[in-house]
Amino acid sequence: MDSRQFNLKSIRPEFLSTTINDNMSTDERFQNLVLRPIIKLQNDLLIAVFRNYIAKHKSVFYDLSLEKRMVYIENAIQKDMKLRNSMKGMIIGLFTVEEYLIYIENSSALNKRMMNIVKERLLSHIQLFEKPELLAAV
Repeated sequence: MDSRQFNLKSIRPEFLSTTINDNMSTDERFQNLVLRPIIKLQNDLLIAVFRNYIAKHKSVFYDLSLEKRMVYIENAIQKDMKLRNSMKGMIIGLFTVEEYLIYIENSSALNKRMMNIVKERLLSHIQLFEKPELLAAV
């Protein structure tokens, strides 16, 4: 195994609850073995990127109700191609060459899975997206 591949795989968090079986589709297997660990590894960076996204968009996010904040996150991930491509790059950049070759075989479906996981992560950390001055007071 080359050193890049070994190093990339060694820094990924493990999911003890992840079950891999023969009945899984190739996409589901890729999601559980590659996407989830990388996205978990990149969690803090993805949160920082979304905080920056909020700031760059005049902080309208802070004036929204919780339900509308959730919709805002979903819309940002689904519709803002610049944000979406930036986040995809942060994840794809941590693929091994072998994983990349698998990814390009079905990138459209895997991108959808990837962005759904990112969206769920951001939604589950929504409490971190408060006004910076409110977080400093805690």
